[in-house]
Amino acid sequence: MAGPAASTNPAAIKSRVGAILRATSGNFLEQFDFFLFGFYAAAIGKAFFPSTNETASLLNTFGVFWLGALMRPVGAIVLGAYIDRIGRRQGLIVTLGIMAFGTIVIAFCPSYATIGIAAPIIVLIGRLLQGFSAGVELGGVSVYLAEIATPGKRGFYTSFQSSSQQVAIFVASILGYILSEVMPADTVAAWGWRIPFFVGCLIIPLIFLLRRTLEETPAFLAMKKHPTANEVFASALANWRIVVLGMMIAILTTTTFYFVTVYTPTFGKTVLKLSTHDALLVTLLVAVTNFIWNPVGGALSDRIGRKPVLIAIACLSLVTAYPALHWLVAAPTFGKLLAVEMMFSFYFGVYSGTMLGALVEIVPAHVRTTCFSLAFALAAALFGTFTPFASTWLIERTGDKASPGFWLMFAALLGIIAASTVYRGGKAVPAYDAVPEPVAGR
Repeated sequence: MAGPAASTNPAAIKSRVGAILRATSGNFLEQFDFFLFGFYAAAIGKAFFPSTNETASLLNTFGVFWLGALMRPVGAIVLGAYIDRIGRRQGLIVTLGIMAFGTIVIAFCPSYATIGIAAPIIVLIGRLLQGFSAGVELGGVSVYLAEIATPGKRGFYTSFQSSSQQVAIFVASILGYILSEVMPADTVAAWGWRIPFFVGCLIIPLIFLLRRTLEETPAFLAMKKHPTANEVFASALANWRIVVLGMMIAILTTTTFYFVTVYTPTFGKTVLKLSTHDALLVTLLVAVTNFIWNPVGGALSDRIGRKPVLIAIACLSLVTAYPALHWLVAAPTFGKLLAVEMMFSFYFGVYSGTMLGALVEIVPAHVRTTCFSLAFALAAALFGTFTPFASTWLIERTGDKASPGFWLMFAALLGIIAASTVYRGGKAVPAYDAVPEPVAGR
């Protein structure tokens, strides 16, 4: 067909580069806002969830962060079915609209001191909307990238979904660093934290413009029949086993990511008692290395296979997560925090770049967006976005500042079990209706 055959045309390859940028632009907004919510958790807690106990206020904030994520599976099913039925391009525009509205709600919501109990309710609604759209954003973009990939490079192409999120972390870290330089800490805590959220709102029109210029994927256009919503739901239910295994594979990606990005600034400031500058600088450098390691992982898995990379990184995380954090908290310094975060960044980037390609390939092709999104949404909702809350709670309950390492070890163990199950004999089990690589000229 004309679509796949175009992979040999240089012009088509050039257009794919533009398609990658346009498709991943929405990820920027999603992760930009998610990171800011985590980084300014203490200030947001005081503004919307005031409490005489700092830990209680922080837990309330991270609790709302997690509750929003619980909407991800709902969004994965509802919006995933929409994308599998109506098309990748239109679906990605709709998810961006919902996400943008949630961002605006949080940015402009008055504080608790101004409107009382309505403030936390409005913020919760904004987070629920963001979680609903985020439930399919990653899956929709990953499927889009997989369907425009050239032969033998699906892992490399899909890895840019995650890499694009790191650009958001980098920009948000820069903004946070500038704010901390030009504003007193009290001013930032009082109202200055809203400025990066306003910047995010200003970016929304540009992202809409980019998304509107997306072309539909040849793979979707080549489908002879697009399933109805009921058929998508039925198929997703019938394939519940691969959805659960896909979720287990994705858990290490989500927990590690939220630990090294959303939770690290809070961990550095409130637990390790390092300066805001140090925590921001580490997070900024993590965003850079995350961006680099993702395509490295995707390309490596294209060459040697998904299973060896997934198992190797999960095993490394299992045996090093707690010892590394124990070494860090024994005598916290900027250098030690950077070293530990660089290690976790390597784990996350290589594993994530591999995981995205794996997840696209093991789910049924006709409900690809729904099953991919549901698997990842469950991982993010039940484990990934729960990481800041779980880490805060573990430290509070055990008194062990390194205890978040146990959470990461648990995620690694689940990843080992799931990857070993899915890739029995080195290849994905055929019963899972794995998606074949596109062949040029077919």
